[in-house]
Amino acid sequence: KQWYQRRVAITAGIGQSYTQIAHMRPLGCCMIVIGWDEEKGAQLYRVDPSGFYCGFRACSAGSKQIESNNYLEKKIKKNTMMNKQDVILTAIATLSHVLAADFKPSEIEIGVVSKDNPAFTVLPEAEVDRYLTILAEKD
Repeated sequence: KQWYQRRVAITAGIGQSYTQIAHMRPLGCCMIVIGWDEEKGAQLYRVDPSGFYCGFRACSAGSKQIESNNYLEKKIKKNTMMNKQDVILTAIATLSHVLAADFKPSEIEIGVVSKDNPAFTVLPEAEVDRYLTILAEKD
């Protein structure tokens, strides 16, 4: 297993053990983990407070996660082979659709992993602005 798979399993195990004791539930949030596997490519895992974890092609967390997951599912069914730009544009479009808002580059952060750079990297505002402009021109 890759390091992130082990980390996800350990974190899920800790969360699950806390569900056994009613007064001990400090892990009340969901965690999304991304990593790069040399054989499988990009990997995305979601860990729930209950200790359940699962791999996804795309997922979200928060108060509007059902709506955003449905939106992502529709988009991914249409385009199963996405490049980096398509993935980023889909993520921004999902946020924009679900929250019914247009974003400024300073209002969102985009983190990526890729084959060329497997370390988690937050895109600079100038690059975020470029993606927002591309998305605005598509509409």
